[in-house]
Amino acid sequence: MFGRIKHMIIKEFIQTFRNRKNWVLLFGFPIIQLFMFGYVVTTDVNNISTAFYDRDKSQESRELARRLEASGYFSITHYPQSADEIRDLLDRGKVLCAIQINERFASDISKRKPTEVQVIVDGTDSNTAMIAMNYASKIIAGYAADRAAPAVQTRLSAIEFRTRFWYNPDLKSRNYNVPGVIASIIMLICLMLTSMSIVREREMGTIEQLMVSPISPFELMLGKTLPFAAISFFDMLVVIVVGTLWFGITIKGSLLLLFLGTTVYLLSVLGIGLFISTILRTQQQALMATMFFFMPALLLSGFMFPIDNMPEGFQYLTYLNPLRYFLIIIRGVFLKGSGFDVLWPQMAALLFLGLIIITLSSLRFRKRLG
Repeated sequence: MFGRIKHMIIKEFIQTFRNRKNWVLLFGFPIIQLFMFGYVVTTDVNNISTAFYDRDKSQESRELARRLEASGYFSITHYPQSADEIRDLLDRGKVLCAIQINERFASDISKRKPTEVQVIVDGTDSNTAMIAMNYASKIIAGYAADRAAPAVQTRLSAIEFRTRFWYNPDLKSRNYNVPGVIASIIMLICLMLTSMSIVREREMGTIEQLMVSPISPFELMLGKTLPFAAISFFDMLVVIVVGTLWFGITIKGSLLLLFLGTTVYLLSVLGIGLFISTILRTQQQALMATMFFFMPALLLSGFMFPIDNMPEGFQYLTYLNPLRYFLIIIRGVFLKGSGFDVLWPQMAALLFLGLIIITLSSLRFRKRLG
């Protein structure tokens, strides 16, 4: 049996790598996706294009503008001379944020009188707008505290406010995205290769030749799935090496635990690819079905959007998604250094889900071949 499986695996590797286009798909695509998520797909907000409308033109207002630019979050690109000009800049998308300093700003500060600073933010992208508003509020509040009366400063100094971010102290989105890229790459490649490989045999008419050979349906299933599991592990290693050496992301947890979690994760993904192959007849159908499954799975995994923000019905639906559990495992290993004592519920859920999917897919696979 092992000899037949071995020859089936060798055949599958030869058939997969004989097409040079597959080399780009298997090894070029993961690297491209990694760099896209590392550099382009980011929630970090820096150098926000800002308009600074200074009606006071005092030393105090210039100091506030200097602090905004020195923070690195704001880049003052326009100095409008009227409210209409601010509206025009926002309408044309030339600035994301506009800050207006009213007249008597410096005078009110010197007299310890309340004064106002207006912050106008383009809310088209609500997430970026909220972050920009928070940055501006924090900088203006710090400036106000420095300008407060000594008695007020004494009362404020009695409370020292400190913030600390665990697991990702620099708040870099690439530290969050790169582990997610590994999980999505493994799912996409396994689904595509597994479903299209078996469908290709049926489309070319070679599946009948395999069935009249001494190989059993179980051996055929293993010979078709094990090579793609090996390719997925290799892609994971490539992304880990590039992520650690190029992006400087450190793995705080155990690599052995990560490989264990990946193995359990592959049960579900290979099972889904096997199931897709049993219901379709052409490679084009298999490719379309793979993408039809992959995109909802990605959206319902928590990779892009928090699961807690989803409607309750969709939150329950995420429990059927293997990618949801693996993202918790891989981010726990990468960012938190979590051990098996923390991640065992996710591994148990993946194992349970994987065994069900692989069993159902195997039964259908045998029935379809029979």
